Amino acid sequence: MRRRLINSTLAVVLVVIAVFGVSLVIVETRTISTSAQDRVTSEAFRLASIVDSRLISDEKIDADILRDVAAVDTDRYVLIEIPGRASVEIGTRPTGDVIHDTAKGEEGEKVTVEEPRTAVTREVGRTLLIIGAVALLAIIAAVLLAVRQANRLTSPLTDLAETAERLGSGDPRPRHKRYGVTELDRVADVLDGSAERIARMLTAERRLAADASHQLRTPLTALSMRLEEITVTEDLDTVKEEATIALAQVERLTDVVQRLLTNSRDPRTGSAVSFDLDEVIKQQLEEWRPAYRSAGRAIVSSGKRHLRAVGTPGAVAQVLAALIENSLMHGGGTVALRTRVTGNQTVVEVTDGGPGVPADLGARIFERTISGRNSTGIGLAVARDLAEADGGRLEMLQTKPPVFGLFLSRTPPQKRAQEIEETVR
Repeated sequence: MRRRLINSTLAVVLVVIAVFGVSLVIVETRTISTSAQDRVTSEAFRLASIVDSRLISDEKIDADILRDVAAVDTDRYVLIEIPGRASVEIGTRPTGDVIHDTAKGEEGEKVTVEEPRTAVTREVGRTLLIIGAVALLAIIAAVLLAVRQANRLTSPLTDLAETAERLGSGDPRPRHKRYGVTELDRVADVLDGSAERIARMLTAERRLAADASHQLRTPLTALSMRLEEITVTEDLDTVKEEATIALAQVERLTDVVQRLLTNSRDPRTGSAVSFDLDEVIKQQLEEWRPAYRSAGRAIVSSGKRHLRAVGTPGAVAQVLAALIENSLMHGGGTVALRTRVTGNQTVVEVTDGGPGVPADLGARIFERTISGRNSTGIGLAVARDLAEADGGRLEMLQTKPPVFGLFLSRTPPQKRAQEIEETVR
């Protein structure tokens, strides 16, 4: 492309030089020839006037006197013919092509002036040389400008091609580089916008994969334990009970996957309903008791009963599971789930007898990759996102001993909207 731009610019300049240069050469040649002819004619009339005046004054007329008086150019030849007298010649008569003219005086004399055309040729040559030099300078300037313009256009295209290649190779970092050319800057804007969208998509995919692996790990472990118990028992009642629990866990796993997919598409999308909080807490206690027994610890619940809350039961279960698992991994002693009511909200507090959260992590405990020990640091961040998706919130109420609080609304969304509307009225 660079070569094409240079060639096209140079071709345009050459055409312009050819058209205007040839025209200028023709005009200048004619102008120089006409000017030389006019000079010879003017010289003839001037000499005729001088001869007239000397004839009237009866002064001597010869070549030496006229050369001094008239200051005849040495390149010119002058022939003065006076009736009844000998002809007077000034200078050497040129050979070859000449420019000449004849003027007649009032006393009957005739003055002929001749000038070799080589002088015109030399002047035309100098003019052509000047025009050629100007044309050469114009060509050089055109080439330099063409190269500069070609670099200005091709370098950004090369950069944009590299950016597109980087996007295709999985590097979605936008460059935010602009080139001062509207069309190229528009392409750069589009590529940067695409890079940002691709980066968000990749981040969302990676986050979904990390969240899914973290959220499914514990339920799958519990499910595998149930299935192992089924394989080793011969009691049909036990098999039936364990299979029922396993099916319930499969349903919760399905709900977890669906919830993660929903949050990955739009974190604000929720399916909040009014549900019995006791059932969710009971299910979590049954699911986690075997793990706590294996660790030599206990998990209990207390507080107000028969509370209803607004949210997605599966999401609330996952939030509580994340808090319970966090206490199992990082806490100590008995884990307690306490329920209470504050204003229009139902609160589930999860606490344990462990050493608590370090002061330097207290304010960042819900950030991703933040963990007090060798864990992923994803669980609490996912739990917070799940809580906020249905209009609730997850907070750390106390660091030592650690107390986490899950706040859920007690009023269904439709009823809450009606109450707000009535208050406004």
